Amino acid sequence: MTIVVATRNSDKVKEIESILRGLDVSLVTLDRFKDIPAVVEDGLTVEENALKKARAVRDATEMCALADDTGLEVDALDGAPGVFSSRYAGEGAGYEANNRKLLEALAGVSDNDRTARFRCVMALALTKNVGIRLFEKMKNAAANDAVVADVGGRCVDALVAEGVLEGRITGVRRGTGGFGYDPVFEVPGVGKTLAEMGAEAKNRMSHRYRALVEIRELVLRWGVAGPAE
Repeated sequence: MTIVVATRNSDKVKEIESILRGLDVSLVTLDRFKDIPAVVEDGLTVEENALKKARAVRDATEMCALADDTGLEVDALDGAPGVFSSRYAGEGAGYEANNRKLLEALAGVSDNDRTARFRCVMALALTKNVGIRLFEKMKNAAANDAVVADVGGRCVDALVAEGVLEGRITGVRRGTGGFGYDPVFEVPGVGKTLAEMGAEAKNRMSHRYRALVEIRELVLRWGVAGPAE
């Protein structure tokens, strides 16, 4: 089974490939489809954005497509930057600018009040033939057996999963690994930022890991794909 990873972010693709290793799927990226335009992420929630991206790429490529959206929710900022995390410092802003704006917004906030969480929603949009087969398997199952998005009729449109990682925002950047807000996000009980961890350690606990593990379990449970031999 071929799945298009709906991103051109090479850092994100490396994480996804590592976490899904062992599943009998072939991953391709948007770099293979140069003509697909960027999807406008105008959803009010990370779930809306993840589903919109996955469906758009599925429809354009006629392949199952995997997309995610992640928001960093900082309690002292009433949940900001949230759905605007990737463009917190403005459209096209890079990691450095976003981190700088976040630290400036939290200037003077005590350590105890810098609690935050990463929330990641992963959506696997299914082609119609896969969705019809899945509907037949699921129709007699309990509603809580899987998290699905169903556009109606007799076809499952997408599998959806969420991963959350609790932590706190540091006062300064620490570490050179990872990407995004990793240098300022410290994991409780570990005492390190995500950027101070190696990729393997991060991938065992990250919000994206938790969402991908759930997607992986749904894929295996319902026979969308099997384990690699």
